[in-house]
Amino acid sequence: MSVTWCRRALVGGRFEEGVRIEADASGRVTRLTAGAGGDDAGLRLGTVVPGFGNAHSHLFHRALRGRTHADGGDFWSWREQMYAVAGTLDPDRYRALAVAVFAEMRAAGYTAVGEFHYVHHRPDGTPYPDHEMELALADASEEAGIRLTLLDTCYLRGGLDRPLEPGQRRFGDGSAAAWLERWHRLRDRLGDRRLVTLGAAVHSVRAVTEADVATIVAGLPAGTPLHAHVSEQPLENEECLARTGLTPTGLLARAGALGSRLTAVHATHLTDTDVALLGGAGVSVALCPTTEADLADGIGPARTLAGAGVRVAIGSDQNAVIDPLLELRAAEAHERLASGRRGVFDPADLWLMGTAHGYTSLGLGDPRAVPGLAVGDHCDLVELDDASPRTVGSRPDQLVLTATAADVRTVVVGGRVRPAPDVAALLAGALERVSTS
Repeated sequence: MSVTWCRRALVGGRFEEGVRIEADASGRVTRLTAGAGGDDAGLRLGTVVPGFGNAHSHLFHRALRGRTHADGGDFWSWREQMYAVAGTLDPDRYRALAVAVFAEMRAAGYTAVGEFHYVHHRPDGTPYPDHEMELALADASEEAGIRLTLLDTCYLRGGLDRPLEPGQRRFGDGSAAAWLERWHRLRDRLGDRRLVTLGAAVHSVRAVTEADVATIVAGLPAGTPLHAHVSEQPLENEECLARTGLTPTGLLARAGALGSRLTAVHATHLTDTDVALLGGAGVSVALCPTTEADLADGIGPARTLAGAGVRVAIGSDQNAVIDPLLELRAAEAHERLASGRRGVFDPADLWLMGTAHGYTSLGLGDPRAVPGLAVGDHCDLVELDDASPRTVGSRPDQLVLTATAADVRTVVVGGRVRPAPDVAALLAGALERVSTS
């Protein structure tokens, strides 16, 4: 058993003083006591919140940070540069980059990440003999000390009615049935890892047909987290409507994909009917506000989705920014810009989006209505500096609107604290190996 004492912690929707957290050998919270002393605690912390869940990441996109702005363009031109980076990856380079990026995430307060992974095979499309790319990610998460939901992604075509392009060949498995066979083999190969959960993803309705989606939904074990890019770009909607008469959300609904295990990523350009379908099915939506701004995707209907019953989570996506607090602040800021009102989400909404909703999306926790630690949770904690130049004077509940990753002091995963690595050095070495210029 481990014992952590917090001067202040978010529990049951409010910040309580003197919180004693007991966790068992598996790293689960077994008891929470407010107003307690901490003389017997192995770890003493200040202001503590649950660990943040990163519901959507493409870690190798981190190699493009600070290198694409001068080129202008839009999402589609940026995508070509992304494919060039994907072409440099092999298992060794991928693992080194993953260790560095996962370490950056953990240092920023993310204690779990959903890696939307489709770089499966060699650049010419031939398979590695033993899931080498997937094992590189699993090994990297354990080395970095972050929970990983590996969202192994089905990616079969380059667009509606178009085959995979040369830069996409390593993403494909040929058919949904072949992808499912590989997914089940991978599940057996991963075995029982403390920090790794195997999930699944459909890249998008551009990359997988309706029939393929139905095959995947039927072939995955019940409860497997399932993610999909949905309506990130207007062109995606236009092509889907032209060829099927349905929006991407409508197509996923007809294929049987909507449900509580599904996370729709971005969901930026939705119709009212789409919102009603997503809310009625109890899905999660992973907003990626810093990416959606960086790629000029647009502002998604976050408040409308939440009001319809959707669980809204956050993700770092292309990792141009790795900071859960800035993602949450951007989600509120986008709503303010779109609506002309302040406080569209209250602080409790934002804490819930950043923590429990992310964990639910990743298959790591159960849905809840209030933010904060609870018995049965993973003992994943983030200590925030409440007296920094950014945060001093803030009410505890409003730290979500003033703190940044620079205010993360201590990160606990499964009741364990690890020595902080030199993240900048890790990144420098890994990025040099995947540079395209």
